Amino acid sequence: MEQGAWTYGRSVRVRDGERTRTDGEFDLMGTTTRRNASAMKMVGALLALYRQAAGLTQRSLGERFVIGEQQIASIEQGRRPLKPDLAEQLDELLSTKGALSVALSRMPEVDLVPLWAEEYLDQEREAIAISVYASLAMPGQLQTEGYARAVFRSRVPVYDTDEIEQLVARRIERQEILHRKVPPTTSFVIWEPVLRDRLGGDNVFTEQVRRLRECTEVPGITLQIMPLGRTSHAGLDGPFVLLETPDYQRLAYMETHRGSQLIADPDGVGILTQKYAMLRTQALNTEDTRDLLDRLLGEA
Repeated sequence: MEQGAWTYGRSVRVRDGERTRTDGEFDLMGTTTRRNASAMKMVGALLALYRQAAGLTQRSLGERFVIGEQQIASIEQGRRPLKPDLAEQLDELLSTKGALSVALSRMPEVDLVPLWAEEYLDQEREAIAISVYASLAMPGQLQTEGYARAVFRSRVPVYDTDEIEQLVARRIERQEILHRKVPPTTSFVIWEPVLRDRLGGDNVFTEQVRRLRECTEVPGITLQIMPLGRTSHAGLDGPFVLLETPDYQRLAYMETHRGSQLIADPDGVGILTQKYAMLRTQALNTEDTRDLLDRLLGEA
């Protein structure tokens, strides 16, 4: 890091609250629609105006904050939210007398998607590599519509019917990332109890296993089952996601019942990367995983 550089986005971020739970599925629920898009574009346009007035390029500004040109561009275009701590630092650097912080604080709260969710979702949308360890429910990227509906119906306290249907639609919409022209390299390790669970009933089970079997034939997707009966298990602390951004930054995401963590700290990400590497060696290889899925389909 250069002397005097600003630092941002390199520490563990925790967001506590009722809406951070994923109800047994390690994947953000119901937060894919960017309902405050107009306000975000307005704040981004202000940042671009102040940056240009200060004689800075997107690259030079990004370098000062150790976040890169691409993230500054995303904020200015309204595709990525400006975070409060970064807004304060930008106000100081650009001598804007708090204008960005005030604009951010006046964004319409009724439509505001939680910033912790936006931060993760932005990173996921742009990721070039995604690794998922699932031990509670099927990864959201692989869920069928029926399975997703069963997940949301299992939530306590319950969602109403309309909200469930909206959440299911958003869940399926998020899966488009795996089908874009240049999809991310994606790896999944799923613990066998998740695979064998009958969430939603027998028909949902069969459809979900068939979806997994189809995914084993998709280029760029690696699927492995972590079998029961092992004497060692690297994933006992729970599910997590690893992301690699287009500028090769590595991030991790974890959840508990009452909070969420987006981790950019190299040490924290490194520990989870080691765990995932060990999980892949402990899990069935891709050929044995396909055989297991075929057996389950034959028994269905």
